[in-house]
Amino acid sequence: MDEALIRSLTPGVLTVLVRRGADFAAAEDAVQDALVEAVRGWPDDPPRDPKGWLVTVAWRRFLDAARADTARRRREDRVEEEPAPGPAPGVDDTLQLYFLCAHPSLTPSSAVALTLRAVGGLTTRQIARAYLVPEATMAQRISRAKRTASGVRFDRPGDVATVLRVLYLVFNEGYSGDVDLAAEAIRLTRQLAASVDHPEVAGLLALMLLHHARRAARTAPDGSLVPLAEQDRSRWDTVSIAEGVRILQAALARDRLGEFQAQAAIAALHADAPTAGETDWVQIVEWYDELARLTDNPVVRLNRAVAVGEADGPRAGLAELAALDDTLPRHTAVAAYLHERDGDLDTAARLYAEAAHKAPDLAERDHLVRQAARLNSRHRQRR
Repeated sequence: MDEALIRSLTPGVLTVLVRRGADFAAAEDAVQDALVEAVRGWPDDPPRDPKGWLVTVAWRRFLDAARADTARRRREDRVEEEPAPGPAPGVDDTLQLYFLCAHPSLTPSSAVALTLRAVGGLTTRQIARAYLVPEATMAQRISRAKRTASGVRFDRPGDVATVLRVLYLVFNEGYSGDVDLAAEAIRLTRQLAASVDHPEVAGLLALMLLHHARRAARTAPDGSLVPLAEQDRSRWDTVSIAEGVRILQAALARDRLGEFQAQAAIAALHADAPTAGETDWVQIVEWYDELARLTDNPVVRLNRAVAVGEADGPRAGLAELAALDDTLPRHTAVAAYLHERDGDLDTAARLYAEAAHKAPDLAERDHLVRQAARLNSRHRQRR
């Protein structure tokens, strides 16, 4: 069965069950059972209405599970609520499901983790990597969220801030991870921006458009990563850049700065530079100062160290880096880059090799290995 079709249908089916009174954990199990049955039966006998088929089968699976511990009267009431045969409404429920998962009974971090796992399609490992925590820790967090949500009626949607956080993390994983979710995150953020008048919603949409505009230039034909400074800027999507800048300017004009607007401003400065050498690093450092004030995020401070290294020289960047926890993801790679900029090629080569062992994915690891090999080759030639 086509994976894209499963991904497009699952949120809507899950939403129908939750709206009909199923608790989230039981509904998710029932939908998974229905998908397994679809995998077995659809290749030989595909239904004319896939979503309606999945709703019917998932609801029956939920009822089967409920019968074991539900009183007869309640059981009969739910049987009467079974969806009537016929085509299911062709409504996109995905964004609504994001809000339902951001339920007030859950903490924001638990709501984000649960939504990323159940709706966003990310693995526990991918979510753990986004949160900078061990996979086992994130698995426990998701399990606790499911237990908290179990038995709660999902009739009170959560707040916009939690949904924005989920969309941002889904986009980041789609932009750099194994599953292409970036376009879907942009689509949902557009929907949200059309229905919610908030500068941070606009800021997130602008940020996504500005990053996505560079996507075609991020990899070489062989799949290897191309650093920002080496990208062919003629391959950047100027239409998306113009739209992102326009949306950002309108959001900033409202004078309610948030972290997504600040990130979008940094992305806009990169997009505005005709060449890497013409990048306004001084302004970028100033925006990182704003972002650090808003978030106090160690990854923001790591990225700021790179910007300081570009604006004020690599030794200034290394001084900023020395104040940060060296266990931060990509800390070693940043140190390698700044040492190379400072002319210490031996240290840079060693750090690139060390960073390659810590890389979160194959593409980044291969890129760092090539950087180490390049510097080692240059060192041998000098000898």
